[in-house]
Amino acid sequence: MSESVFRKKSVHKAVADATHGDSQNLVKVLGVRDLTSLGIAAIIGAGIFSTIGRASFNGGPAVSLLFVFTAIACVFTALSYAQFASTVPVSGSAYTYAYVSFGEIFAWIIGWALILEYAVSNMVVAISWSEYFTSMLAGFGIQFPAYLGTDYGSAATAYEAVQAANRTGVSLSTLPGNTVALAQAYEAAPQLGSLRLIADLPAGLITVLITALVYIGIKESRNASNILVVLKLAVIGLVILAGAFFVRPENWSPFAPNGVAGVLSGVASVFFAFIGFDSISTTAEECKNPQRDLPRAMIYCLIICTVLYVLITLVLTGMVNYKELGVDDPLAYVFQHVGMDFIAGVISVSAVVAITSALLVYQLGQPRIWMTMSRDGLLWPAFARIHPRYRTPSFATIVTGFLVAIPSLFLDMQFFIDLTSVGTFFAFILVCAGILYLDAKGISKQSKFKVPYVNGKYIIGIGLVVALVFAWQSGTLLTGIQAKPLLAFFWLTWTVLSVLAFRHNFSLLPVMGILTNLYLMTELGISNWMIFIIWLFIGLIIYFSYGYKKSRLAEKEVLT
Repeated sequence: MSESVFRKKSVHKAVADATHGDSQNLVKVLGVRDLTSLGIAAIIGAGIFSTIGRASFNGGPAVSLLFVFTAIACVFTALSYAQFASTVPVSGSAYTYAYVSFGEIFAWIIGWALILEYAVSNMVVAISWSEYFTSMLAGFGIQFPAYLGTDYGSAATAYEAVQAANRTGVSLSTLPGNTVALAQAYEAAPQLGSLRLIADLPAGLITVLITALVYIGIKESRNASNILVVLKLAVIGLVILAGAFFVRPENWSPFAPNGVAGVLSGVASVFFAFIGFDSISTTAEECKNPQRDLPRAMIYCLIICTVLYVLITLVLTGMVNYKELGVDDPLAYVFQHVGMDFIAGVISVSAVVAITSALLVYQLGQPRIWMTMSRDGLLWPAFARIHPRYRTPSFATIVTGFLVAIPSLFLDMQFFIDLTSVGTFFAFILVCAGILYLDAKGISKQSKFKVPYVNGKYIIGIGLVVALVFAWQSGTLLTGIQAKPLLAFFWLTWTVLSVLAFRHNFSLLPVMGILTNLYLMTELGISNWMIFIIWLFIGLIIYFSYGYKKSRLAEKEVLT
């Protein structure tokens, strides 16, 4: 059995399954401009319109450097993705790459993690869209029922906080932001017995509408995405140019008010903003020239988005003190703060439209991963079904819609942000490690795009020694491991990679991708890990009860 769970799919087999199966009915319409647009649509979504505020609140202006650091980690990973996309132009993204490199059990784990990543990312985007939508309506004088624009948990918690304040005589003005408003929404909600009828209706409805668009076809989705991205970039350009006139340099001091710990506390929010480049690879089978265009699009969208994120962060933290940015609509908030209500209104209206593009791309990506897993026999055949008219993975798209829409009605944004990163980091690490495997086996010789080779024979080991000496002299080596035990695994991994690099002349950039992603993983909280482990356990039950037996590679083993 141990050999069977590590059975690998050859590159030839992966490509053949994609070109001769049901997916040959997919429409090949995407070029490099479309792919870059999809990447920008996914990366510049709820991150820049919403979670960037919370990250800045915790880390101060120095969060701009965190965006740069995270982008560098993503560039290492994106280069690895690009080589895989050039070698295996199949829709499964990191799932397929792991299948080729490390075997079926790792492919399943990554595929299962990506299901969580895409679903959770879309829930965050849908909730953010809802917040901007209700704010936009309020700007036009339309009061959307508050109990139909929030989640039950947030409203109930706020109600309890207000009640506790009333009992103890504490002034309600000392409570956080919109706590009183949420408590009022809880009180105003109609009741069914003892249950309050509270749900984030706009989040659920927009998910259903986007799912319908994705179901109808890739051409329609592409056209909508391109239009929305142009609008989104125009709004961001307006924010940067208009906001620059209101920047006060004193707001950038202190630059890192809560130190490195405060900056890194925003890792989950910041990294969440960048994972969108992964979604480009899920459309490989709908690209006109995937081996040429996918690598280019990944690099283009990362460079564009990193520059925009850094500029936006500096403008936001320069316009107001970082302590005021713990809001869900920071771009609109800062312009209201400086009295430019017109631009704040334009941002709110545009955000409603622009965030939709991120929702569209994630909703586009997840069904195609399920389709690929089903085609390999690891999921039920219905997930690989292609609609005869629209030429999209129809059943998988519908299931994705339900999986995103229902939780987004009832759960809050921060819960989902905490969920999204562990599986993503794990996927990224395996993709970077997979490049080392491709190089070692000579498979990468057929790749039209390759990660630039820099011999890491000595550099990786020297880097380890320098980092250890610095950590020891600063007194953070042992204290860091005590506070975050996963750091011990990070140092161990770096040591092992140093030895292997010396023996096998490992390429430096994929190793840097492994190490940076692994270090960022150490910054995630215990709740991230616990939920991921539970999700992984559920996935392994499904794999061993169904996928292990039904795998197409298992059928091949039986025949041989």
